[in-house]
Amino acid sequence: MADPSTYRPLPGSIPTDPGVYKFLSGTGRVIYVGKAKNLRSRLLSYFQDLSQLHPRTRQMVTTADSVEWTVVGTEVEALQLEYTWIKKFDPQFNVKYRDDKSYPVLAVSVGERVPRAFFYRGPQRKGIRYFGPFSHAWAVRETLDLLTRVFPVRTCTKGVFHRHEALGRPCLLGYIDKCSAPCVGKVSEAEHREIVNSFCSFMSGQTDRVTRDLEAEMMQAAEELNFERAARLRDDLMAVHKVMEQQAIVFSDGTDADVIAVEADSLEASIQLFHVRQGRVRGQRGWVVERSDDTDEQLAEMLQSFLIQFYSDALEQENYTLESEKKVVRRGVDQFSLTDDAPALRRPADVIPKEILVQVLPVDVDHTRAVLEGLRGTQIDIRVPQRGDKKTLMETVHRNAVDALRQHKLKRVGDLTARSAALQEIQDALFMDSAPLRMECTDISHIQGTDVVASLVVFEDGLPKKSDYRRYKIKEAAGDGHSNDVASIAEIVRRRFAKHHRDKRAMPELEEFEDSAVEENSRFAYPPQLFIVDGGLPQVNAAQQVLDEYGITDVTLIGIAKRLEEIWLPGESYPLILPRNSQALFLFQHIRDEAHRFAISFHRQQRSSRMRRSELDEVKGLGAARRSELIKHFGSVKKLKEASVDDIAAVKGFGPKLASDVFSALHPVDEASNTES
Repeated sequence: MADPSTYRPLPGSIPTDPGVYKFLSGTGRVIYVGKAKNLRSRLLSYFQDLSQLHPRTRQMVTTADSVEWTVVGTEVEALQLEYTWIKKFDPQFNVKYRDDKSYPVLAVSVGERVPRAFFYRGPQRKGIRYFGPFSHAWAVRETLDLLTRVFPVRTCTKGVFHRHEALGRPCLLGYIDKCSAPCVGKVSEAEHREIVNSFCSFMSGQTDRVTRDLEAEMMQAAEELNFERAARLRDDLMAVHKVMEQQAIVFSDGTDADVIAVEADSLEASIQLFHVRQGRVRGQRGWVVERSDDTDEQLAEMLQSFLIQFYSDALEQENYTLESEKKVVRRGVDQFSLTDDAPALRRPADVIPKEILVQVLPVDVDHTRAVLEGLRGTQIDIRVPQRGDKKTLMETVHRNAVDALRQHKLKRVGDLTARSAALQEIQDALFMDSAPLRMECTDISHIQGTDVVASLVVFEDGLPKKSDYRRYKIKEAAGDGHSNDVASIAEIVRRRFAKHHRDKRAMPELEEFEDSAVEENSRFAYPPQLFIVDGGLPQVNAAQQVLDEYGITDVTLIGIAKRLEEIWLPGESYPLILPRNSQALFLFQHIRDEAHRFAISFHRQQRSSRMRRSELDEVKGLGAARRSELIKHFGSVKKLKEASVDDIAAVKGFGPKLASDVFSALHPVDEASNTES
């Protein structure tokens, strides 16, 4: 591990101009590339006290052995040179955008002898056409189920297809006309290929011809008094219209745009991109990358880096395809000619849209726009949508980013090897005698000291054990702020371990918590090897005091702070910092986030229950049905307060006396003023 002070350049030797810098290892390999408006200011920030640096940055500067920089004329040139060097050197500490390819799509294996349509989620392959993306897996299956009424394409696997081909009889779908049964020769392979082509044409957006043909056939069947066929065609037409609604135009003006949203936690970020062409969502891509910092500024810098890398790579790949197509065409120059409308020869404007909608503006948005405009050749608009259909689509893309990050974390949770490694790392880091097979974590939730509740979640073998989750109403909370959290943590630890010090299994009294998942007489299992509190040193010390009171020494106690994911031990002045790529840190974060989620959900229930109690609760003769009738009639409590006694009396079921009582309950100050006057 290198000492950064050994290769720290003299401040006066670093220029203040824009530029790009490289950190190099002892072997001369480039391990990090960055750009800066002011090279001196940026580089000196890396050589401050190591304890003040982000863990990932600290690891980078201690791995490096030297630093170099190159001065450029403008920040736009710095962005371009940074991208070039990242592509050239592939630095290990720069964020790499790898497509997760996990979004559900409808796929058609057009490369097979007898193509089939199927649900798919994963990396794209040759010989398969993809349609989507879809927001949910069930949406793909519903679309496929609806369209096989009109386009009876094969949907079975190879095994099923070959089995029925050998049996000489179709499957159930073949009997109910939801498959054309090419396996038994009900249609020829050429005829089935025509059905597949029509299916792909419809999914590509060419829907008018299909709807016209179905309507014409339905009308003709009705004129011929063939009502059974007309009814079936009507149902087919309804199925087509339902699919068209699912594939509805996103932007009515036929906009070409890319919509990009980001969801991030302190360790990783999920980026989702929807390609909208001619007003429709034509494609989707997603990435999950590690964060080097958890600040908003770092997120904006990451988005800037993503935009430049993604579109530069996309254009580079398109140029490679273009050159390949030119070579193919030139081999037959006597038969073919290069034309502007050749389908493979797309322009940069087709790769980079005119409009890029983002959830968060990239840092130096003007310079980012200048780089992309240089690639595209024309102007580009980068902005955050504020209203209308574009904002609605942005919310959809963001929901998918949230889901992608959750799926990414669940994959790691489900990995037995990763869980075992995490438990072993925890044992080693905390100097425990054995791996913590049972861990518990508590979190407090409140708003300015009101409706204070707490959660207690349990993980066994690195997985949640929801049957042992607990929810507490804090009894002794008073005031608000930091001290309230400390007192609340102490109360939860005391209630959790109240009986453990008597060498019994902890079993909280039923009136002390509410837990819908646990039966009335169930026990709270056995005590944990590791107990985690959400908070820093004050919370940990408060919990340790309770354990000391009870004489509990067989439970390891730690706290985890949100900002830098620091691990605090009782009585220690400095936190334990785990590596950013540590499996143990990921498991700690997962447990803490689960405790936070569980606490928040209980807090919202308590707050909603309290807020449902209103001034109308005390009105004699006003039950739930009449309160609902009032809200239904006026639309909101605010509108109800603006109503007069006569307006209230006009509501069904309300007389002058009850209307006056309701008005008085809603206007106590006004009533008092009238009395005094």
